[in-house]
Amino acid sequence: MIGLTLTRYLALRFLKVIFAIFAAIFCLMFVIYFVELLRRSGDAPQVGAGTVALMTIMRVPATAETILPFAVLFGAMATFVELTRKLELIVARAAGVSVWQFLAPSVLAAFAIGVLSITIYNPLSAVMKQRSDQMEMEIFGVPGSLRYDRSVWLRQHSVDGLAIIHATVSAAGGAELSGVSVNLYSREGVFLERVEAASAKLSPGVWTLENAMVSAPGEEPRAVGKYLLATDLTPEKLAAAVTPPQGTPFWDLPSQTESTKEAGLDPTGYRLQFQTLLARPLLLVAMVLLAASFSLRFFRFGGVAKTLSGGVVAGFVLYIASKVLSDLGGAGMISPLVAAWSPALVGSMLGTLALLNSEDG
Repeated sequence: MIGLTLTRYLALRFLKVIFAIFAAIFCLMFVIYFVELLRRSGDAPQVGAGTVALMTIMRVPATAETILPFAVLFGAMATFVELTRKLELIVARAAGVSVWQFLAPSVLAAFAIGVLSITIYNPLSAVMKQRSDQMEMEIFGVPGSLRYDRSVWLRQHSVDGLAIIHATVSAAGGAELSGVSVNLYSREGVFLERVEAASAKLSPGVWTLENAMVSAPGEEPRAVGKYLLATDLTPEKLAAAVTPPQGTPFWDLPSQTESTKEAGLDPTGYRLQFQTLLARPLLLVAMVLLAASFSLRFFRFGGVAKTLSGGVVAGFVLYIASKVLSDLGGAGMISPLVAAWSPALVGSMLGTLALLNSEDG
């Protein structure tokens, strides 16, 4: 084992570079989002630059979370190339330190970043993103707006039978709906009637639909001031239905999965998101191993650009593969467990195999 001093030195070098890259991308995203929201605020003169900046700073962390694997990949490659260029790794090798020993600090640091990102960063960014979406809805979103789609589909079973509810806009965690249409079916699955209403509000055990129009087969449509629809939905179940998996905090995903299932909706997306987050630490370790396999050679005779571009391509291929498998998992074609863990496992094994071949023959 290498000494504590060298371990701390390598880990800190690795973390500093990753933080610098992540901060640079974060700032770039902030500028892009800020300019876009500032342009849109031209239609809302009451919105100031401070409000736009607040919305942006609450939105960017959730988006920046998706580029964390690339920050680790580029940070690892930059760190290893710099250490090699300054002959620090060459000296370490000459002192008898193997590639696995000086990779250990970076691997452990990447794993720690992954754990912190899913236990602390993800919950905070998800809550901030939800608040940002709410502010954007209040400022820019209107029913039928093409800019901001807040449509919601719900399915419920109650004493009245099966009801399929669609709303163009939701608020208050799904407890208040606008532009509502409801298709009602009997317990035997026979269509009973369709109800269209301007708005709907959830009360304990009942939906109250305002200014409703009821249409039933063989009958003339009739207007109803208030239409009461029995429901077994609760605010917790509605929150699960209207919050997308990517916007759900890590610690809430298991309960959201159960709530979505109880609401009669497909919980596959929440299961996939939970497994994807659990696999993130291993995915970051895979990025470090791939970076090491392309950036540990001594570039005295050139070829650094060609070699490093190979590492970048390998990282992008791994990332694209994870997205493809995620789409397949979300569509139910493969299990969420396989979709989430396969890229991390395959990337780790390929990186380890490449290092074994180049370092240990």
